[in-house]
Amino acid sequence: MLFYWFLKFVAIGPLAKLAFRPRAEGREHVPAQGAAILASNHLAASDWVFMPLSLRRRVTFLAKAEYFTGRGVKGLLRRLFFSGAGQVPIDRSSATAAEGAIRTGIRMLEQGRLLGIYPEGTRSPDGRLYRGKTGVARMALETGAPVVPVAMTYTPRRMPFGRKLVRVHVRFGEPLDFSRYEGLAGDRFVERSITDEIMYEIMTLSGQEYVDVYGAQVKKRMDATGASASDVVSRLEPPADEAGDRAPDSLAG
Repeated sequence: MLFYWFLKFVAIGPLAKLAFRPRAEGREHVPAQGAAILASNHLAASDWVFMPLSLRRRVTFLAKAEYFTGRGVKGLLRRLFFSGAGQVPIDRSSATAAEGAIRTGIRMLEQGRLLGIYPEGTRSPDGRLYRGKTGVARMALETGAPVVPVAMTYTPRRMPFGRKLVRVHVRFGEPLDFSRYEGLAGDRFVERSITDEIMYEIMTLSGQEYVDVYGAQVKKRMDATGASASDVVSRLEPPADEAGDRAPDSLAG
């Protein structure tokens, strides 16, 4: 707990603010207390740094288990860092693991925490906004927690002598209340409808183009074929919802 605040106010926070001058908008939409889900787009590995810097409350992310493994001093230091930074490890390797990740997120919300989630399931391969996974909807339905859509944007600005500076903008949208669907957790059509509503709000906040396929699937095809994201997307059809569609995203992917 203390390490989290040390990173935020002493180690990482001041340096990040000095270098990138992040600007936050809509912080009043984040509840001052109690559980809430912060559902954000995912453009860079640094997203998990700038979103919490914008808020007074602590934000907990579900982090992929690989960040908590490793041998020797390096592995130990990495485990200590991510644990101290408030990250909770999840295994994303199977549908069963995805269910475990959702249960972990629900437990965090039942403790009254702010839970940061990237519904796309991975970082965007080309800056566009990709189809969301329904784990975020399942958590909202089972806990009654509001969902606050979040948009991260990075704008390069040219400086004197040809240098560039990246400016960071974090936008928090109005909380989304899905109490009208109470008792319908597990209904895949309801969960898909909720997820699509969340992704629409993120798209509106971020100004990104929306792509109705999974980012992870696009990345897999890109790695296999060497094609660009646009070429891969043009050959893919919107997927049918499956159990694995529910898996929430990790800290970064």
